[in-house]
Amino acid sequence: MTPSIEDRFGINDLFVRYATALDAGDVETIVGCFTEDGALESPAVGKYAGRDGIRAFSERFAAMHRRGVQLRHVLSNLAMTVTGETARATCYLTNIITVDGKSQMMPPGRYECDLRRVDGEWLFQNRLVILDAEFPLPGI
Repeated sequence: MTPSIEDRFGINDLFVRYATALDAGDVETIVGCFTEDGALESPAVGKYAGRDGIRAFSERFAAMHRRGVQLRHVLSNLAMTVTGETARATCYLTNIITVDGKSQMMPPGRYECDLRRVDGEWLFQNRLVILDAEFPLPGI
């Protein structure tokens, strides 16, 4: 089904809110981007499920941010399908990481996500990160 303009903006906002919160180490905003039973999986950090799991994932990134590691998630080519209160969305992912004043690009990849509308707001139900190559994150 073709998404409405409201759904497009709501889903785009979710992706941007999540990526910028991750880069800023904003634990509460990251947790708030997921449903109560939401889950995520990334080859760089593993699998996490439920609010407690998402919080543990978020705190790992916040700790990295506090140590001076800066990530910049750049999302593009967001595509989505909406079926009632659920949606499927994917986008390309480019990450730049800066450690000790030196920046490097991480391998590109994509997000594959199942979404659910809860109280009028789009949230991640499941978020899978697929990277084109392995990349160890420093100190995580």
